[in-house]
Amino acid sequence: MNTAITLLTSSSVLKNGYCCCSSSLSRTKASSDSNEDRYCVNVNEKNNGFLKRREALVSGVSLVSSVLMASFPSDGLAVIKQGLLAGRVPGLSDPDEQGWRTYRRPDAKSGGHGVGWSPIIPYTFSVPQGWEEVPVSIADLGGTEIDLRFASSQAGRLFVIVAPVLRFSSSLGDDVNIEMVGTPDKVISAFGPEVTGENVEGKVLSTEVAEHSGRKYYQYELETPHVLMSTTAAGNRLYIFAVTANGLQWRKHYQDLKRISTSFRVV
Repeated sequence: MNTAITLLTSSSVLKNGYCCCSSSLSRTKASSDSNEDRYCVNVNEKNNGFLKRREALVSGVSLVSSVLMASFPSDGLAVIKQGLLAGRVPGLSDPDEQGWRTYRRPDAKSGGHGVGWSPIIPYTFSVPQGWEEVPVSIADLGGTEIDLRFASSQAGRLFVIVAPVLRFSSSLGDDVNIEMVGTPDKVISAFGPEVTGENVEGKVLSTEVAEHSGRKYYQYELETPHVLMSTTAAGNRLYIFAVTANGLQWRKHYQDLKRISTSFRVV
């Protein structure tokens, strides 16, 4: 007899325990039972092969997921996702007995501030509870040279500017200290306006020179807008740490703001 091909949409034909059709196409045979059985076995073998390959793929994915989860036992996939967020690597320590936490710029944090520049040397500072890292925008005052920004809704704001010393001189080299860049007056005259948004002449209330681990820091206090600055140089960059506050925040949190400013170190 002739063999007919019938288009099906959802039905299935079972014979001798085998599926003889798919959801789209099935062959109805008017020939002998043995021919129909052989056809069903062939279809079933193909389907079994597809299912086995699919099961192997699923098993492989499950194995990779298990390895990744084992590598990050506490946070699992959340840690993996966090690791993919360029430039936003957390660097705060747990609070100490006084509730203060230390931030250290993570080695894995992105941002080189220009092609050809060496990696940014890590820096540290301390903040009390309530201060948290906030996103940095290239539209911020200081532009792409702002490396970090923190804020507290109660006490004020802070940010770190990492600028090339080439802005001062092309002959300073790649191992610069703050004294090579210039005097305290020269540094604040050059970078004060970038921090405050206006000329700082006559607004510098105090200037100090501090030394920590052989590195010197120029420290400033400016009047309205209230700013505390700590500046040093390392490698081929100038580091400017600025803490700002409005009048009310300045009066209520001056001691904490001062402690934050003087805690800045380039390591």
